Amino acid sequence: MVVRSVVSLVPSLTEAVAATGPELLIGATDWCSHPEGLDVARVRGTKNPDVEKIVRLAPDLVLANEEENRTPDLDALRAAGLRVLVTEIRTLDEGFRELDRTLTQGCGLERPPWLDEAETTWHEARAEFDVRAVVPVWRRPWMVLGRDTFAGALLAHLGVRNAYAAHPERYPRIPVEELNEPGRADLVVLPDEPYAFTAGDGPEAFPGMPAALVSGRHLTWYGPSLSEAPRVIGAALRAALR
Repeated sequence: MVVRSVVSLVPSLTEAVAATGPELLIGATDWCSHPEGLDVARVRGTKNPDVEKIVRLAPDLVLANEEENRTPDLDALRAAGLRVLVTEIRTLDEGFRELDRTLTQGCGLERPPWLDEAETTWHEARAEFDVRAVVPVWRRPWMVLGRDTFAGALLAHLGVRNAYAAHPERYPRIPVEELNEPGRADLVVLPDEPYAFTAGDGPEAFPGMPAALVSGRHLTWYGPSLSEAPRVIGAALRAALR
C-alpha cells in the first residue's frame, strides 16, 4: 500500500516524519511541538486522541507507541478501518530499529541521513560519567524512572546508572524522603517533561545532591533530536557535577 497521508500520535515520531517526509503528515497531537510551526490538524492528546476526527481525516497510516497511547483508542481506530503502526521502544537499539521500520516500512520513505547520523553519534558516545542517579519524571506524587525505560537506557550509555533500574515498575511512585536517603544516589536528573522541572521547581527537594536540569526532548524523544542528545545531556550533567 502506498502511504500518502499519516496521522502521528507520538511527538517523537511526528518530528521524525516531519524531518523525512513532511508532505505525508496531515495530523498530530497537541503535544507534538516539533518542528516548530508544524501546520497540521490537531487531534488532542496522546492519551485522549479525538478518534472521530482522526477517522474523518482518513489517513493511510496512524503512528502510535505502546507506552504513550492507549490500547482502546488504537483498537477503535483499527475498528474504523485505519491502519495503525505501533512502536515499542525501551532501548537505544530498539529506538533505531523502530525508527527505521516506521519510516521505511511504515511510511514508504527512504532511510534518512539524520537517522544514520544519530546512530553513529550514539555508537561513538562514550560512558563519560560514573555516577548513580535518581530521575524524577513527576512530582505530587513523586515518580521516577524505573526498569526498562528508553531514557534510562540513554543515560546508562553515558555512564549514569539509574538508582531504580531494578524496580519492578517502570515508573514507580517513590517518597521524596526515600529518594534523598544517604547513599541512594550521587545526582538527581530533572527533565523538563513530562513534568516541567526548572531551577526553581525541583532541585530544592534534593538539598544534598547536585541537580542536572536536562532537556526532556533530548532525554526521552526518539527522532532527529538523538543526533545532538549526547552533547546536550552531557553538558547538563557536567554542569551539575562541576
